[in-house]
This record gives sequence, structure tokens and C-alpha cells, in this order.
Amino acid sequence: MSIIEDLNEANKPISAKTTSRTAPDVLTDPKYMFPAFSNGEVLLNKKIGRLPAMGWNSWNAFGSKNNEELTKSMADALIDLDLANLGYKYIVLDDGCYKSERVDGLLSNETIKFPSGFKALSDYIHDKGLKFGMYNDIGTNLCAGSAVGTCGFEDVDAKSYIDWGVDFIKVDNCYYLWDNATFSDEKNAQYTYAPNIRSITVSGEGLNVTLNAVKDGVLLGEGAIIDSNDFVSNIGTLDGTHGGVTPIGDRWCEIAFTVNASVAGEYSITVNYASGEEVGVGRWLQLAVGNVNNETRYFDNLLPLTDSTTTFIDSEEIKVSLNEGDNIIRLMNHRRQENTLNSYAVFLEGLNKAKQDHDIVLSICEWGKTQPQNWGYKVGDSWRILNDITFSVGSDGNPGSCTWSSNYTNSITSQYNKAVIMDEFSGLDKGWNDPDMFVIGMDGITNTMSKTHMTMWCMMNSPLMLGMDLRRVTKGDELWNIIANKDLIALNQDALGIQAKRIYCSIESDNPDTAYVANNNRVDILVKSLANGDIALSFINLSDTKDTNEYSIDVSRIISYIGHKMVDPDKFIHASSYSLTDLWSGEVTKNTSGIFSVTDIDAYDNVTLRVTPI
Repeated sequence: MSIIEDLNEANKPISAKTTSRTAPDVLTDPKYMFPAFSNGEVLLNKKIGRLPAMGWNSWNAFGSKNNEELTKSMADALIDLDLANLGYKYIVLDDGCYKSERVDGLLSNETIKFPSGFKALSDYIHDKGLKFGMYNDIGTNLCAGSAVGTCGFEDVDAKSYIDWGVDFIKVDNCYYLWDNATFSDEKNAQYTYAPNIRSITVSGEGLNVTLNAVKDGVLLGEGAIIDSNDFVSNIGTLDGTHGGVTPIGDRWCEIAFTVNASVAGEYSITVNYASGEEVGVGRWLQLAVGNVNNETRYFDNLLPLTDSTTTFIDSEEIKVSLNEGDNIIRLMNHRRQENTLNSYAVFLEGLNKAKQDHDIVLSICEWGKTQPQNWGYKVGDSWRILNDITFSVGSDGNPGSCTWSSNYTNSITSQYNKAVIMDEFSGLDKGWNDPDMFVIGMDGITNTMSKTHMTMWCMMNSPLMLGMDLRRVTKGDELWNIIANKDLIALNQDALGIQAKRIYCSIESDNPDTAYVANNNRVDILVKSLANGDIALSFINLSDTKDTNEYSIDVSRIISYIGHKMVDPDKFIHASSYSLTDLWSGEVTKNTSGIFSVTDIDAYDNVTLRVTPI
């Protein structure tokens, strides 16, 4: 048996509805493959039409030290503070709630912290009219280390969650076996990058031609690197975990060759490659004939490891069928996205089999690593876009801390700067970009920052998950007035379900809606269509100093960017005047010019208006 046959034998599809812990699953259904990402079709009867989830999550407040008593007190607080009536319904247990290992193959409650068990806690929460949420990971372990990840146990875990009455589940990615995730082996990069490619040789039916990857190949997408030694590396999907990596455009790369066959028939392809197990150089190769809209895959597996990443050898022959005339042969590796989609899909399928009519919200939490804006809508209700907004979580009376800005992901603006240009990826028919939980109420975040944080998340249709110890809040105090701003919440929960678009950026004039801007010395203007024909208009000063300039936006600019998404753009254009409601001060003014202007925006502050055509 050949090496390739050995690999294929070890990689046969498994019959149980679980993912393998020994090799990435074989993918045979085109609905789960890269070409299908852009077709707009959800999988496994995923429910569409959900608005962003609202609730409370334990992680930012308590980290792994959350317990049953604290969780009950947070549920009580949602009721006592009248937050539940404003839409905050989900109480979500994050990491730290399970025993460190499975018991008889099943998930089990940590008995000291959750002595009554999850079903009793779920009942307590449901009896208050709230909804119960939990947490897991598509890898082998949870992020805090417990060896209870759902990989290989999706079927039994799904049944447990159904039995416990779970309404929401956040599924992380820390110990994922088929990518170099946060705590995974770096050698797992072998699955997510193709080998270095020097050439291919195509033979058969009188044809024998060798094509060089640099001279004869065409690089598709973005990210591939041409090495000075005449080969191509870094073939895969760009890692989106870190700040500064735009989500817009092709986030993947391929090499395409054109081969002219004189007759249709069977041909052999050998690939001259050098493999590795590190970022940029892997072992997993996909080979397809045809363009992305009409491909046939002939190889999708590991190639043997070479002596070094620059020691090139020929692969075994890969048999393909070519048509008479020009044929496109593509070398690629889309497994970073396909494997992750498959893992979340298997979990969703487990939930469907455990209870066909379940209404569980699936929150994908792979931190933007595999560019989930491209595929997350197929199975998830929301998808995290970056790593955590803070790594300094609270515990034992310490509220934890966060910052307004940072060079990494752990700040309000680093999350906002990416999410604000992702509006075209979200919607009622898809799901929601998730820039992580609120850090309102944490050290380092002022009330002004908190107001703008709230505004940003509401305008961007982000899930609104409170992350602070609610015992620190009193009804009517400054924190409460921020998180309980019903007019802002109404924007987030508007029935039209359209994320705001940035139509002005003071330091990016050409493409304010799509340009990734990390410099916070600026003012942004966001516009959001609303179901009753109104719009929301938000002027945001991201800088640490007051901005005394005047910023204006007129009706024609608004229409040019979002007119096609408005309920009645003609009414808006031809209105004789506009009623402006300041959603923070409550002040109502009248505008007759159709030019909306704001001057003197304090540092970190915003002015957000609901504009009603008269």
C-alpha cells in the first residue's frame, strides 16, 4: 500500500456524528467546502432571523472562579435592575464550570463551585423568565485547561446540553487539533498550510509538461509569498486573530496553472514540493481541476514530511481527468476554514439530533482566526472577530481591567476598528459579528468610554453581553444608565437587522466603509437603517483629546451609502425637515437643511442621533 493510500485509509469518514481526534475528517460534501462559502446558504436548518443575543457572561467578571451562588445572584440582578425587561435574557456560564475531566465520558459539574448541578441552576434561571447558557471548545480542552473539549464527544455533549435546558452555547477554539490555535501544538500548522511548491508535472495522452510555480503559476487571492529560490510558500488562509489584519477581500491564496490538453482523458500530476510543520509551510495539499465555481477535487490530504522546508521532492502521482483544451489546475489549502466549519457543524448537528426543534443560540468563538465572516453564517448565530477584548478578568471582588486602545486585540477600539468595516458580513439571514463582551464597569474604562462602547456595539449589531459583576450596579446610577439606555438598545434590536455602515472617517477619505484604520486619532461617522424609516447617526471621537472641529454629513451622502438598505429612501430624501433625538441627552431638535453637523466632541465621546424624516 502506498503512502498516500495509507493516509487515505487512516482518514476514512467516521460513521458516528463526532469529529476525529486522530486526523481531520474527510470532507466529501461540497456544501462544507470553500467554493460554497459565498453561496449564502445556511447548513443543518440553522435558524435565521435572530437579532443579536443580549445577556450576561461570567468570564470578564469572575474568570474561572464563577460559581453557582454568583451565577444566581447575577440572574437575580438582571431582574432586580430591570435589565431583563430591556432584553438582557441570557445568563451564560463561561470557562471553569466543569470537572477537569469527563466522568464516564460525560461532562459533569464542578461539585464545589456548582454543587446543585447544571439542571438545577438552569431551572432556577428559567423560573425567573431568563435563559441559560454554557461554554465548551471544539478542541480537546477548554481554554483554562480542563480536558473536556467537545471534539469527539459532540453527540453526547449535545444531549447533555439539551437535558440541562441550555438556550445558548459559546464554543471556543483553544486546543483545536487541526490548527495552531492558542494552546495547540504549533506543529498543527501542518494541517493549515500547503507545502512549499516549486512546480507540477502533467503527463498522459502524449503530454508531458513541467510548469514552474513562479514563472508559470498565477497566484490567486492574497497571502502567498514568492521565495527568491523559485518557489511559492505561505499557501493557506490568513490568520485573522490579531489586530491590523483586514477582514475585507480575499483572505486566502492559491496557485493556478493552465494546462492545454489535446484530448480529453486521464492524466497524472506530480507536485514538486517541500513540506514542514510551521506557520507558512505545512503538509496538507488540496488539488482541484476547474475554477472555484466548477471544481473537481482530486487530492485533499497530507503529503509526507520532507527533510527540510527547502528540500524538494516529487509527490506520488495524482490521477485527474482533463478536458480537451485549456484546463485550470489549482493547488491550495482551505482546510483552516473547512475543518473549523466542519467541527462547529458536527456540534450543531448533534444538537439537532438531540432535539430537532431546539432554539439554542450557537456563539462561535474562534477569535477570527479562520476568517469566520466568510463561513460562520452557515452554522453560527454570531462569530467572534478577534481574540479577547481583555486578558485581565476579575475575581474575588476585583472588577478586572481593560483599556480604550492597544496595539493588540485587548481593548475597545481594537475590536471596534475591525468590526466597524464588517457590516456586509452580517444580517438577519446570516448572523452577527461579535467583538466580544462588554468591558463596561471594569477598571480603566471611564463612564465616557463606556457610553461610546455601548454606542459602538449597539450600532454594529453586536451581541450585547454584560461582563461585569452586577452587584456593583444600582438602578439609576451612571453604569445602569449606560447599559439600560433603551434607545440605544432599540438600535441593536431593531427589526430590520442591519449593521451600521461607517460612511465618514476623518483620516480615510477614499474608502471609509471598507478601510481597516487602526489609528485612533480620528472621528468616525456611522449610519444605520431602521425599520420604521428612521436612521441612526453616530459621530464618534476615538482620540484621547477633545475634537473642536465641525463634522457634517448630508442626506445625499447617507443615501449613496445605505439608500438601498433603507425602508423608504425617497421619503427620507424628500422630507421637508427632520426630527433629531440625541440618544444620550434626550434632547430633540429640528433640522431643515438635510445637513447634520456636530462640533466639540469630547475625548472618547460620541453624539448619537435618531433621525426621523418629517
